[in-house]
Amino acid sequence: MKRIGVLTSGGDTPGMNAAIRAVFKTGVDIDLQVMGIYHGYKGLIEGRVGYLAHADVESKMHKGGTILRTARSEEFKTEGGIEKAISVLRAYEIEGLIVIGGDGSFKGADALSKRGIPVIGIPGTIDNDMGYTDFTIGFDTAVNNVMNEIYKIRDTMRAHDRVGVIEVMGRRCGDIALWAGVAGAADIILVPERPLSWADAANRLAANKLRGQLTSIVMIAEGAGKAEDFCEYVRKYTDVEIKATVLGYIQRGGNPSAFDRVLAAKMGQRAVELLADEAHMRGTDRIRENRIISVPLAEAVSTRDCFDDKLYDLNSVMAKF
Repeated sequence: MKRIGVLTSGGDTPGMNAAIRAVFKTGVDIDLQVMGIYHGYKGLIEGRVGYLAHADVESKMHKGGTILRTARSEEFKTEGGIEKAISVLRAYEIEGLIVIGGDGSFKGADALSKRGIPVIGIPGTIDNDMGYTDFTIGFDTAVNNVMNEIYKIRDTMRAHDRVGVIEVMGRRCGDIALWAGVAGAADIILVPERPLSWADAANRLAANKLRGQLTSIVMIAEGAGKAEDFCEYVRKYTDVEIKATVLGYIQRGGNPSAFDRVLAAKMGQRAVELLADEAHMRGTDRIRENRIISVPLAEAVSTRDCFDDKLYDLNSVMAKF
C-alpha cells in the first residue's frame, strides 16, 4: 500500500483534528502518501481530494471541528453514490481509506468495505452511542462543556429560587446527560434508556420544594423530550418556578480535552497500522479497558449501545439527600 485517504463524516466532534494529524504523521513515518478527502462522503463523490502536508496538520491538534470539513450525503446512501465514491478512490489511486465519524459514517464505511475497499473506522461522535467501544472521540469534551455550563445555570437559578432544566444532545443515547449530570450533581436525569414519567419527575421537584430545596437541576437528553415542554408540564401541575436552557452546539465546539486528544492520537496511529497490515484492512478501532484494539466494521455497526445503569442508579441515590 502506497497511498491512503482520510475523511471526516457526519457531525463534527472535538478531537477529529488530533486523529487526522495522527493518521498523517503515522502514514508519513511508514512511507505512505496521505490524501485528505474534504466534506465527507459528499466530497468523496465529488472528487474533493488533495494531498495532506505537514502545514495542514501543524497547530491543529488543539482545535475543535475538522480541518477536512464534514457533510452529510443522501446520494452516498444509494448504489450509484457508492459506485461514484469507489471510482474516485480508484482515480486517485487511494488504496485504503480511514473514516472518522459515528454510526452512520461506519455504515458507509462498511458498504465500501463489502465492495472490496480496505477501510478502517475511527469512532468520532459526542453522543458516545457506539456500543462496541467504551468511549468515542469527542464525548469527554462534550461532557466537560456541559458540566461547566451546569454550574453557571445553577448560580442564577439559586439566585431566583428556581429549578433549571438543561437540555443536551442525545437522541438515542443519554450518555452526555448522564455523565454531565453525575459530574454536575443534577437532581434528576431524564434519558431515553431509563424512562421516568414527567409526573414522577414533577412530583419529585415539588417534594424538594416542600422540604426547603428551592433550587434543583434537571438534565434532559433530547431523546427524552424537550426542556421547554417539560417545564410547561411542571408549571401546569405544580407551583415550582422552572426555566429551560437548551445548550445546543456549544456541546460540540471548543478545544478537545486532553483525554480526547490522546484517544484520537492513539486511534489514528492504530488505524494506519491496521491498513498497513493486510490481515486487518477492514475494521475499526475501539477502546476497552484502556486498550486500543480492533473489531470488524460489521460487528461495530451491529453492536447495540450499552447504557450505564449503575451510574444512573448512583445519581438517584446521591440526589436523595
